[in-house]
Amino acid sequence: MTGVKSMSAPAGHVTPDGLILPKRLHNPCLESADRKNLHRELMLNQKLGKNVLNQKSELQRAMEKHKENQFKKELQLQKQENMTPFEKVIEQRAKRLEILEKDVNEKDTATKEPEFLQIHAKLRARMESK
Repeated sequence: MTGVKSMSAPAGHVTPDGLILPKRLHNPCLESADRKNLHRELMLNQKLGKNVLNQKSELQRAMEKHKENQFKKELQLQKQENMTPFEKVIEQRAKRLEILEKDVNEKDTATKEPEFLQIHAKLRARMESK
């Protein structure tokens, strides 16, 4: 009887009690090329210390945002200090033009009827003309 057991399963897959060990199932996900490339990239980023999963605390995000804003302000101040008088006048005129354009756009949107009322008026005019 022992000869039959050894013929049905190799010796490495049988327990000392004579039970057959279960075979590990094939997992296509682990052998996928895309998964391997992603895993390799994540491991490389981890070695470099780069956090790609954006798992920062709220405090860290707030501090980074504050530092970025402060850096932008410093750059803007340096830029203004290095400007010539001519560039300053041009910038002031550009700001005035932007303000005027915003005011004109706001007036247009305020006096303009909503789109559905315009379409309703067009449809009513067509119906009356028929």
